[in-house]
Amino acid sequence: MTLPVFDQTAIERAVTTQLVLDTVRDALIAHAEGRTSVPPPLHMAFPEADGDCHVKAGRITGATNFTIKIATGFYDNPTLGIPSNHGLVCVVSARTGQIHALLDDRGVLTAWRTAAAGALITHAMARPDATTLAVFGTGEQARLQATWLAELRTIGTVLVHGRTLHKANALCEQLHTHGLRARPAETQEAAAADMVITTTPAASPVLSATHVREGAHVTGIGTDMPHKNELPPALFRRARLIATDDHAQCLEHGDFGHAVRAGAAAQNSDIAAGELLKTPVDRPEAAITVADLTGVGALDAALASAVLEQLLR
Repeated sequence: MTLPVFDQTAIERAVTTQLVLDTVRDALIAHAEGRTSVPPPLHMAFPEADGDCHVKAGRITGATNFTIKIATGFYDNPTLGIPSNHGLVCVVSARTGQIHALLDDRGVLTAWRTAAAGALITHAMARPDATTLAVFGTGEQARLQATWLAELRTIGTVLVHGRTLHKANALCEQLHTHGLRARPAETQEAAAADMVITTTPAASPVLSATHVREGAHVTGIGTDMPHKNELPPALFRRARLIATDDHAQCLEHGDFGHAVRAGAAAQNSDIAAGELLKTPVDRPEAAITVADLTGVGALDAALASAVLEQLLR
C-alpha cells in the first residue's frame, strides 16, 4: 500500500485559521490537565549555517494517532532566496504503529501551531483594552503573530522592530495588506507597547525589562533551545503572572529557565498556559504578565491529526 503524502498546497487548501486556533487551544488545555504524552525534544544546532533542527513527538491521551515532527530553521536562507523554515510531520497509528501519512508541510504546521499558541495566550493574558502590539522580528512568525492575534481582538497599531529598517518596512507592508496599521519602531518604543511578542532566534535579550511598562503583556516565542534567550531575567522579576506552555521544557531551554537560574523567578512561579485558557484569572490593571512558549509536541500531534482528517474527507 502506498504511503499517503500530502504537500503544503493540499494542507493549506484543507485548513482554516479557526480550525488551527480551536485545535491548539484544546491541546494546550489537555496538556495543562496532564492528558498528553510528550517526550523531551531533540535539538541539533548548526552554528556555521545559523541553523537549528528540532524533532518533537507527542500524543493527546486516547487519540488514535501520535506524531513525530522534524522542523528546521536556517536563518540565512532568505539571502539564498529560500524560506528559513522547513520540515515535515509523520502521523502514526497509536494502536498498530503503522504510519498513516506524511504531511510534507515544509514547516507550515509548526508556523501555524506557534502562531495560534502565541495569539491565544497573548489575547488571554493582555488587558482587555490593550490595542497596541509590538513584534520583535521581521520574519514569517512575526507576521503570523500579528495577523492571527488580530483574529481575536482589535489591534490599533503594530510596531515592528527588526535588525534592519529595510526588513521592518517590508513586514509593515505585508501587514498593511492584511488591513493592519504598522510602522517601524526603535527598541524602547516597541518594548513599551501594550502587548509585545518576540519572534527571533536571539542568543541575548532583545529588549530591556525597564522599558516594559506597567500593565503590559509580553510573550516570548523564539527561545526554544538552551543557547537562545529573548526575554531578560529582570522582566520575570517584575511579572505578576508567568505562564509557560510546558514547565519542564521552559526550565530546560526557555526564557523562564534563564530567569530561574538568574534568581529572578522561583522555579514554581509559573502557571500552565492551558490553565489560563480554560479558566481566565483576574488581571490587575497595572500588572506585567509574561508568557514563555517553547513549543509542545502534543500540539503538533493534535493539529496534524485534525489536518489529516480534513485531507482524507
